[in-house]
Amino acid sequence: MSRISDLETAILGLLYEEPHHGYQLEKTIEGWGMRNWTQIGFSSIYYVLKKLEKKELVESKMERVEGKPSRKVFTITDLGRKTLKGQLKSLLSWNTKLINPFDLGLAYLNYLEPEEVIECLENYLESTQGRVRFLESSVKTQKELNAPYYVIALFSRPLTSLKTEMEWVRGFIDEIRRKENL
Repeated sequence: MSRISDLETAILGLLYEEPHHGYQLEKTIEGWGMRNWTQIGFSSIYYVLKKLEKKELVESKMERVEGKPSRKVFTITDLGRKTLKGQLKSLLSWNTKLINPFDLGLAYLNYLEPEEVIECLENYLESTQGRVRFLESSVKTQKELNAPYYVIALFSRPLTSLKTEMEWVRGFIDEIRRKENL
């Protein structure tokens, strides 16, 4: 069984319960707020569907709808279900290295004046706080909607990570001030 990309996993997951055409997939992605936790652009949906079809993980057929143009409907295959389950087990079992461009900034922060670094880090905290507010609101909304625990986790896990990161950045700002006698 071959490894599939995160985008392929996202699309297979959407097709797992029922067949969809491309526009339905886009509406589901929007409705679920998936772009908050996966990188899937509108233009990549059809590209990914073609790749999945080539790998025989989905199959398609043309569907006629009265008064509308025909559309291609995609269905997950048995191989697609098996591949998706294997990928989900892998994703949930292993911590993988995440590349964050923030680390690139850290690597070269010595090219800035300490005051500039602190200003940047304070801006970073402010922008992160906006994301924290969004996630807190999302957790609250999902709980009010009696969403399943795994849906709430899509918002509570990054919320916890961001709060921890903000704590680290505040401590790092304090360390810069101490080391630079500011």
